[in-house]
Amino acid sequence: MKKICFITFITFMTLAVALFRQKGVLADEGLGLKSRSAVLMEAESGRILFELNADEPMAMASTTKIMTCIYAIERGNLDDIVTVSKNAQDQPRVKMGLSEGEKLKLKDLLYALMLESSNDAAVAIAEHISGSEQDFCREITEKAAEIGAENTVFETPNGLDLGDHHSTAHDMAVIAAYALKNNTFRDIIKTPTANFSSDRRSYSFTNKDRLLSEYKGAIGVKTGYTGKAGHCFVGAAERDGMTLISTVLASGWGSSGKAAKWSDTKKLLDYGFDNYKIEEIFSGEDFAGEFDVQNADKPKGRAVFFEGIRLPLKEGETPDIKLEFSDNIQASVRPRDKVGEAVVFLDGSEVGRVGLVSDEFIERHTFDYIFFKIVGRWIDMAV
Repeated sequence: MKKICFITFITFMTLAVALFRQKGVLADEGLGLKSRSAVLMEAESGRILFELNADEPMAMASTTKIMTCIYAIERGNLDDIVTVSKNAQDQPRVKMGLSEGEKLKLKDLLYALMLESSNDAAVAIAEHISGSEQDFCREITEKAAEIGAENTVFETPNGLDLGDHHSTAHDMAVIAAYALKNNTFRDIIKTPTANFSSDRRSYSFTNKDRLLSEYKGAIGVKTGYTGKAGHCFVGAAERDGMTLISTVLASGWGSSGKAAKWSDTKKLLDYGFDNYKIEEIFSGEDFAGEFDVQNADKPKGRAVFFEGIRLPLKEGETPDIKLEFSDNIQASVRPRDKVGEAVVFLDGSEVGRVGLVSDEFIERHTFDYIFFKIVGRWIDMAV
């Protein structure tokens, strides 16, 4: 008897809604960006709403610290006590001024990392989590690839230029979307000020992210600048149930470049909120259709969607849904067993997929099954 493997299905469903790309989309929208590379992504679906040189490898400066922060949150204990090394102490500015042997909580270092971009905090975090900067950078590079940022290499935990340290506008949006799923990360990046003490001194930090005070619905995320990268910013905002992530890399140098990273970010976010709305294509548990089942007490079963799909759509955009049921489905079939997939298309491109599952128990119905069932009932009656 062939049976659908529920555990395999759950593993598969961790990637139920795939990210999708439309190369060159909206490159002619005339936003007048100054940045050399840019992306606008809707966070939940991963749909790219705008891209400009989105896959070009580039230095990304302190936007690196997004990955440093989320990885430390996932791997560390926020109440851990971190002991500062000489290597961390000797990092260049911007720095919080840590001293060798100083002790403070990991969560306090994360506030210094994200609010004021402290380079010494980044190294202290990396060494605490992985034992060394090198091991930490190897681990976060692997983590980035695991979540879909496959064109990213971390050589430093703080974003200082070194070796092959690079990412892309697209990858940085993917990393930010992943990080924003974590409530601790969200709480840190939107905090206006943070005050705490080590075993040696007190610290006070103010969030340098201007987007939080200048843009309706802003969430964060992280600024960056080095001589190689120029001014960079990964930003996010949420309105009407839609979260947009913008990345701008190499917006320029000097005061004009610094101003451009904010203006470019706002142009991208405005474009997204002005032109797209989140639409629910279908919900989990909605009826999808009937599937054929073999050796069953009835020839067809009811299928429902395993989970819903929501997409950012322009006015007039209508996705197509194609149901693909598995061949030769054999009873018995249990509720929530996978029986196929729903594939969602937009303008001919696949934009997502989700499993189809049985909505009911369908009993096996063969000659042997019927014979033994009759015999069993006869025995029960005889007893």
